[in-house]
Amino acid sequence: MLSTIGVNSLEDLFAHLPEDVRFRGTLDIPPGKSEYEIVDYFRARAAETAAGYASFLGAGVYSHYRPVMCDVVVSRGEFLTSYTPYQAEISQGTLTTIFEFQTMACQLTGMDVANASMYDGSSAVPEAAMMAIRVTGRRRVLVSRTVHPEYREVLRTYAQHQGMPIEEFGYENETGTIDTADLESKLDNRTAAVIIQSPNFFGVVENVSEAARIAHAGGALLVDVFTEAVALGVIEPPRDADIVAGELQSFAISPSYGGPFAGIIAAKEKFIRQIPGRLVGETKDANGDRAFCLTLSTREQHIRREKATSNICTNQALIALMATVFMTVYGKEGMRELAIQNLSKAHYLGDRLPRRFSGAYFNEFVVRANGRTPGQVNSGLLEHKIVGGLPLGRFYPELDGCMLLCCTEMSRRSDMDVVAEALRA
Repeated sequence: MLSTIGVNSLEDLFAHLPEDVRFRGTLDIPPGKSEYEIVDYFRARAAETAAGYASFLGAGVYSHYRPVMCDVVVSRGEFLTSYTPYQAEISQGTLTTIFEFQTMACQLTGMDVANASMYDGSSAVPEAAMMAIRVTGRRRVLVSRTVHPEYREVLRTYAQHQGMPIEEFGYENETGTIDTADLESKLDNRTAAVIIQSPNFFGVVENVSEAARIAHAGGALLVDVFTEAVALGVIEPPRDADIVAGELQSFAISPSYGGPFAGIIAAKEKFIRQIPGRLVGETKDANGDRAFCLTLSTREQHIRREKATSNICTNQALIALMATVFMTVYGKEGMRELAIQNLSKAHYLGDRLPRRFSGAYFNEFVVRANGRTPGQVNSGLLEHKIVGGLPLGRFYPELDGCMLLCCTEMSRRSDMDVVAEALRA
């Protein structure tokens, strides 16, 4: 390389640099290590951090087992290095996987159509609200306080310059489900969407059919949100909702310090032209063989700006592929078994503790800290290498002294017993 560019040595290459900026010594770093020494080093560091801890922290990001097959597939060069899925002649594999993703998402949610993924669950919620505004011609949105607090913050951020008034309605103090009386009192002929979450932020399963009845009586659409996708393996799909918006992180997507994740919007077929993002459809090629193409993409790059449904510039194709492989590996029966494991483990722990709400729950539940602060409980659990729950006072001042715990298939009986003892002490 030096010969090609016409210099004799590395010193000659840097001869133009002033002497006072040249580094002449040796870098203060240890000598190199072999591969197995590096692996041992990082395993030791991981054991000192969260990798060596049991976790009972949920609240929108969940610790589930990630099948090895997921990384095997998504690490293939055809997927990992691909960029644009709408160059059909070179991206049939990507388009095929997106088509399968949409199909499985519809089966999971009970909806007719699903888009080719969103950035994440939090951005899916305001997109669903704006979709309801386009469908109904109304502007106002009612959102339950039991929807994830950070999702509600993102919704307000989107609404800030959209002329989209946001109003919240409460929850029942006893059950932790939505306060239907409060909802009915606030619903009016300006309301485009009623947004609920099930299981909600407290882990309580909502009555989606009743919420849909109330929303539809007022001429509004019902948007049902989920953060824990595994729950859909055992609870009734939200078929009575008009739009479903959710987060698929539970499907083999690593927590990764908060992302990237993959969200989704699914809806009734009659709303298909108002769905944000894109849809992949099945067609035939010039030879009459089965093929896939980008069937609908209602964004500015493809249609007139005033006709666009959103400014979403991409989808999470690679991350959504992880979820697709996950659903394929587990299958219908495996998904149900996984959900039952989560349900059973959560009830093994939750039914022994002072729960704050009486409503039916899946794998998350709110407990009282029993005379101490959640921080004190969590500090004690850390001594046992256990990450505790989320203190709720930060988001719900009225629930100060309560914490949100989560159990998944990764929760061990011995660790759950330690948590139970800590909260009973």
